[in-house]
Amino acid sequence: MGFYDECGVVGIYGAENAASLCYFALTSLQHRGQESAGIAVSDHNKIKLHKSTGLVSDVFNSNHFEKLQGDIGVGHVRYATAGGRSIENAQPFVNSFKMGSIALCHNGQLVNYEELKAMLEDGGSTFSSLSDTEVILKLIVKKFIENGGKPGSDNKEHYYSKENQKIFIEAVIQTSKLIKGSFALCIMTENMLIGVRDPYGIRPLCLGVLNDEIYDETDSNNASKGYIITSESCAIDAVNAKFVRDIKPGEIVVVTREGLQSIPNTEKVSKQTCIFEYVYFARPDSVIDEIPVQEVRYRMGEILAEESATQADVIIGVPDSGLAAALGYSRKSGIPYVTGIIKNKYIGRTFIAPTQKERENMVFVKLNAIKSDLMGKRVIVIDDSIVRGTTSRRLVQILRRAGAKEVHFRVSSPPVKFPCHLGIDTPSKNELISSTHELEEIRKEIGADSLSFISLEGMIKAFGDDSFCKGCFNGMYPV
Repeated sequence: MGFYDECGVVGIYGAENAASLCYFALTSLQHRGQESAGIAVSDHNKIKLHKSTGLVSDVFNSNHFEKLQGDIGVGHVRYATAGGRSIENAQPFVNSFKMGSIALCHNGQLVNYEELKAMLEDGGSTFSSLSDTEVILKLIVKKFIENGGKPGSDNKEHYYSKENQKIFIEAVIQTSKLIKGSFALCIMTENMLIGVRDPYGIRPLCLGVLNDEIYDETDSNNASKGYIITSESCAIDAVNAKFVRDIKPGEIVVVTREGLQSIPNTEKVSKQTCIFEYVYFARPDSVIDEIPVQEVRYRMGEILAEESATQADVIIGVPDSGLAAALGYSRKSGIPYVTGIIKNKYIGRTFIAPTQKERENMVFVKLNAIKSDLMGKRVIVIDDSIVRGTTSRRLVQILRRAGAKEVHFRVSSPPVKFPCHLGIDTPSKNELISSTHELEEIRKEIGADSLSFISLEGMIKAFGDDSFCKGCFNGMYPV
């Protein structure tokens, strides 16, 4: 099996400082991956790439930006499973061949990776990584050549001909129909940027316009505008751009000198955005498919208060993704909200630490209690989820050590009982505490005085509709 990525992607078109804008966007997407970062840019003549392991701020310095000159760029931040942490699996992937070059970034996971890789290898393709992203890249190249793509013209800027552009776009369309699973793609050639979202919209992808207060997608003047395509709307805000809309499930967006072209989805399937994006993964200031992440977290907290009320003196939230639900719980219950827990801002997300030992060691460094908020108090602590139980157990220990008289644990998502096959790192059922333990067993395991999860019905009520992949909760997947 290939290594999949929980990632953040960005594409920039029409900005003199495309690499710098990619950098700022990736910094705002750092919560989506902390193991590697990369940026590729085009000056309409050549694609240049820099990527390495580490945080965005560690991977890039001013010298890199002097070399990364161009007005088109794609960038990537990556988290991967434990076996796929080498630089060979870092993105973007770049492929150069006689027709030109392609850079590609991918967020998601293919379920037919092995089948496609075997088919490509039978045709003579070789692979330098274990990532399913490289399979997508090689498929596009294969389809482009099969469709009759020709070497670019020899004018001074080496622009692809319009004929080649059409052939390349068709190759992307064909590839998007071959790959199965979750994918949000940013693809760049020397003179073109393409965004692709899978037919179910499992992974988020959105569109913004650079340096423009008014935008009309039907306006013929849009050819002169700059664009951003990215995983979350917070990255659009980070580069002072204007959010236009979410890219629709199955839609392909193409940006060239002629402007923006939308190729709609032709598959008759229903939207199934990953619900865990809202529960945990997305930043609270993002809006995904017209749903503000922070607002839905408030509502989940309110419904959790309705379903599992208990007597307490204070309510606290686990930073960061449990804070909004705690505020919602407090608002509904009338129990005062206090800070209670401080998070070390320089520690990564424990859920996506690749090994159990790393997750165990990170919790005490990451979180610390405010004793004056907790001493002698009955405390309700709200977290967004319990996956392995590591953070929850350590957290209860921290609260009791700070003098909490009682610790009542409340969770604003249902029990995670099933592994995700579409891009979230829950690879096996035996790692999921709710899959192997009953509620009372989990309560004892984490050491809380009481424990309750929001019901799946309550969670759907918070969203107001049911168009989400809930496979990690009910074992039913769209693919």
